[in-house]
Amino acid sequence: MPNDYPRSHRVADFIQRELVDLIRSDIKDPRVSPMLTISSVEVSRDLSSAKIHYTVMDESEREGTQQALTGAAGFLRRQLASRLNTRSVPALRFYYDDSIERGARMSALIDSAVASNTTADENGDSEDASDNDALANGSPE
Repeated sequence: MPNDYPRSHRVADFIQRELVDLIRSDIKDPRVSPMLTISSVEVSRDLSSAKIHYTVMDESEREGTQQALTGAAGFLRRQLASRLNTRSVPALRFYYDDSIERGARMSALIDSAVASNTTADENGDSEDASDNDALANGSPE
């Protein structure tokens, strides 16, 4: 019977919860953005590495936060080792998650496409519109 919720997913969820707590309480680096969000954690099947995806609200804090998290990866891994009941603790790699920015960009593109879309009535093609109305009512011209 295959497991519906594999161990790597359970470990990833645990790591995500614990990292949020550790970063908030134990990381004292001023480069870490106070508006940091851990959006997802992906752990390899053999639990040797973990990709941590994060976002920050202020784009100007992105580079400093990346440097601080990369520098604190060893510290965070040691702290996780004391909380995680596994033989080994995954190596932590931090990646900026730009999906929110891409979503906002796509939404803006869709909004501009909808705003630039014109209908027959707006173009003054009332003749075409009356033909369509006549056909919709079931009467030929």
